[in-house]
Formats: sequence, structure tokens, C-alpha cells
Amino acid sequence: MLDPRQPDLLAVARSWAAAPGRWPVPPRFDPISRWYARLDHTADHEVWALSWLPGQGTDLHDHGGSSGAFLVLAGVLTEETVSGGRLRPHHLAAGSGRRFGPRHVHVVTNRGDEPAVSVHVYRPALRRMTRYLLADGRLRAAEVAEAGVAW
Repeated sequence: MLDPRQPDLLAVARSWAAAPGRWPVPPRFDPISRWYARLDHTADHEVWALSWLPGQGTDLHDHGGSSGAFLVLAGVLTEETVSGGRLRPHHLAAGSGRRFGPRHVHVVTNRGDEPAVSVHVYRPALRRMTRYLLADGRLRAAEVAEAGVAW
């Protein structure tokens, strides 16, 4: 249930996605790895833009206890979440988004033929992310990445 005292993170993502002209940096595409930039941070949340060339994606990860939302601004992204010991794909086209809670674990990938851009909002700001392996239907922590060190 959404807390009426706090902004809806998907609505925050939609607001930023609707006005890329106010972003402090324009999106770029890096052929080596995903590009990302923090667009804004407040006492309540932070906003990031990410770009994804075809084939680029994340490892299986969480957000270190932060809740969040993301919105696909351009292209199509595939989010895979763990269900029944397997990864289940969900395709998100431009204009689609989703909210997630503090225990959400997923993989996000651009499996399409076109570049993609997305806006991500986290509450509280990301301090760490855990990367996982899915083996024998079970999640196993593989690495913990810390803000200021890994990104």
C-alpha cells in the first residue's frame, strides 16, 4: 500500500521521464557498458537515468533495502523476477513502469533491437546492492556492492 505522506516513486519517475530537457546531463549510449547518471536526490529519494544498448543488462540484484520504481522512456526492457525458483520475464515497453518493495530481486536487460532509456527512483537512496546467483532454485548472495565504490 502506498503511503500518502510520501511521493509515489513511479509518479516521480514519470515526471522526470516527461521532461528530459531538465536533466542535468543528456542520455548517452556506451558500447562497453550501461550508462547511468544520477539526475536528482532529495531527503526522501534519488532519481537515476540509465541507457541500454541491445544486449546490455544487469546481474541478478536487489537494492539494499530501498524501495523503488522504474519507467521505460524509450525502447523495450525485459525484467526478470524470481518466482518458483525460476526467472520469469516481464516485458516493459516505452511508457511502462513498475514499483517494487525493499526485498525485490531482479535482472533487467535490453533484449530488443533498439536502444532503451529508463528512469529509476529509489527510497531511501541506494547505499548498497547485493548481486545474486540463482542455483538449484535458490538465491545465493554473490557480492555486495557499495555506493561510492561500485557506482
